[in-house]
Amino acid sequence: MDRRIRHANRVTLMEQRVSAAAVVMGFSGLVAEILLLRELLIVFSGNELSIGIILANWLILEALGCFFPGRMVEKSRSKLEGFVVITVLFSLALVAAVFLTRMVRSVMGVSVGESLGLLPVFYASFLILLPVSLLHGALFTFSCRIYSIFSPEDASSAGRIYVYETVGTIVGGIAATYLLVPYLNAVQAAVGVALLNFTVCSLLLAPYWKTGRLQKAILGVLCGLIVLSGYSLFANQADRLNTSSVQAQWENLNVVHYQNSPYGNTCVIENEGQYIYFLDGLPTILTPVPDIPFLEEFVHLPLLAHPDPREILILSGGAGGMINEALKHPSIETVEYAELDPLLISLFREFPTPLTESELNDERVETRHVDGRLLLRTTPKTYDLIFVGIMEPSSLQANRFFTREFFSLAEGRLNEGGILVFGAPGSLTFLNEELRDLNSCILSTASTVFFHVRVIPGDGRNVFLGSDGAEVSRMDKAQIVSRLEERNIATSVVVPWHIERKLHQGWQDWFTGLLEGSSEEINRDFKPLGLFYSISHWNALFAPAFGRIFREFERISLRTIFLLFVLFLVVYFFLRSRNAELFQQAVPLSIVTTGFAGMVFSLVLIFAFQSVYGYVFSWVGLLVASFMAGAASGARLTTEIFPRRERGLKLFIGIELAIIGYSVGLPFLLSAVNAYGGSPSAFLLLRVLFLVISFIGGLLVGAQFPLANQLYLKDSASLSGTAGFLYASDLLGGWLGGIVGAVVLLPVLGVTGTCLTVGLINLASLIVLTTETRLVSMRS
Repeated sequence: MDRRIRHANRVTLMEQRVSAAAVVMGFSGLVAEILLLRELLIVFSGNELSIGIILANWLILEALGCFFPGRMVEKSRSKLEGFVVITVLFSLALVAAVFLTRMVRSVMGVSVGESLGLLPVFYASFLILLPVSLLHGALFTFSCRIYSIFSPEDASSAGRIYVYETVGTIVGGIAATYLLVPYLNAVQAAVGVALLNFTVCSLLLAPYWKTGRLQKAILGVLCGLIVLSGYSLFANQADRLNTSSVQAQWENLNVVHYQNSPYGNTCVIENEGQYIYFLDGLPTILTPVPDIPFLEEFVHLPLLAHPDPREILILSGGAGGMINEALKHPSIETVEYAELDPLLISLFREFPTPLTESELNDERVETRHVDGRLLLRTTPKTYDLIFVGIMEPSSLQANRFFTREFFSLAEGRLNEGGILVFGAPGSLTFLNEELRDLNSCILSTASTVFFHVRVIPGDGRNVFLGSDGAEVSRMDKAQIVSRLEERNIATSVVVPWHIERKLHQGWQDWFTGLLEGSSEEINRDFKPLGLFYSISHWNALFAPAFGRIFREFERISLRTIFLLFVLFLVVYFFLRSRNAELFQQAVPLSIVTTGFAGMVFSLVLIFAFQSVYGYVFSWVGLLVASFMAGAASGARLTTEIFPRRERGLKLFIGIELAIIGYSVGLPFLLSAVNAYGGSPSAFLLLRVLFLVISFIGGLLVGAQFPLANQLYLKDSASLSGTAGFLYASDLLGGWLGGIVGAVVLLPVLGVTGTCLTVGLINLASLIVLTTETRLVSMRS
């Protein structure tokens, strides 16, 4: 009797430890995902669409990891030991992946500050994530089988592990957002995760240390790894390794500061007194010697076009030359400078130059740590000129300053005759099709808001001026030169002969003729065609073969998606009528489409948050954690409250209908959030609403997985094989959602078109599910 009690207690203890290991598995996976996502975003110049590609690669590799071991774990005699070994390898691979991420540009032969096309983003992220994701995916299958050993072996075991892993994911998202990312560098965080995993593995194997040499050997290795990782973390060795890897990442340039903030990554490089500020890997500010020719054209020509500029606003990029040039105009009374990331301003103080010190210490300059769009929404002030210091819609964060919604905000904050000034890539010799479409799209968008839009073509950058006053259209050369002289402005490039050349009518005619036949689409917050054309431009430069394919995506429309939906149904019912046995995998198909929907929902929310607020960099962890909290709640409900299989089918179909309804309603809800996103009273409430929306999406997606296991297990004798197969199906759908959603749907169709596409895809799987289950019911 005593022996049976001890055995029961031991089984209960192991069940608890395996559950805890599953939680840590989820925690480690989410932290690893966020750490590598942030590191890869720096490599990929902060382009948020690469988030979809990175997450998609993570998922497909996890699918491969959980599927193939699902075929092998049943044959393994040392399942617990196998779980421990894979966990150790995963932890070591995570640390190695951080270093590899920082070396990838050198390996690929990509220069510092050079942007990458989407194809290099895909294969670079795939190779870096390969060992980490593959091993983490294998852990799910092993944990399902181990858990079933110490608890009743039924279909709920996979569902319980799914819940435990998701709980760990939630904790990981919160910890990464508020603890790991703000206070630890990437190497320290990776080593900390490894230390946690080594400790948990030791606890798992501790009850069996007397049972054999294998267990003793593994425990000995674990103790050594615990000591090594603990020493590395607490003796500052991890910090030294981080510094060395940063130096290697920047090709041994003199990196004087490198830091992540809630708004992005900032790297400062110094060379003989010249500082270059890289924001998310792109060179943005040079001081004390900036790009004088461009700055003088960008600042002085618009200011000279205004008869009496007094109040001006600069949105981002003002320090380092722009403010200095503006203050040369004697009529200027106030320069309001809005910079989202306060870290940048503090670094100007930490690494002072005569230029930045004179700009930021001038009594006429007021620095605001605020998002430029939020400032325009909330300020009661109006301005004579508003300068946008972001020169290309190369990311979602940047695209927000080139959309119709932004132009409308800016127009409402301009005084009579006021001018909005912004730039775009250009050339005085040749514009390829992608640049023509980009400039034409921006010009068409601005023209829907301003009565007059003037473009001053430049070699490298075009300067756009939007105004409701006719002054910008005329821009009389003699008058501009006269104002330059009257204001006694000292310039190096913008001199009388240069002004006459830049404002020559021939350049206007050449530029207008060049854009004939180019895109006249409107760039919007939730349909970022400006970003699409910008990515097309970089693809044409660095991946021309893929660039040609990428441009074809522009032809896709909702009509195309609907025709494909109808074609699928016609083919399905035709083949079904010929041979009903062809389609007997409705449940896995539904899991694939649900995985697709889950990934796209996550991307849509990340996309929308960035478009509204501009700092999703700090909220990715919370949005993912909220989604996974919903997934855990959904899985818990269907595992505990609705365990009966005969009720499970009806519930499964009901959840599929709810996902379709969510797809249709989501864009309308997000549009309302965008309309009121800048209201001070609703600012916090609407950000919390993003988390609630994410939670609901996760609830619907997570509820299906345990039900699918219950429905599908009756046709499969292997619990781990079923769990692995359906989990792989879920991740396969997520991979497709990440690639297709980020590369095709969101840039071209926007939020509304993307969500409706998801609704149609899930409607197709619902039709297959209901027709197949009806046939099965008729046969039985």
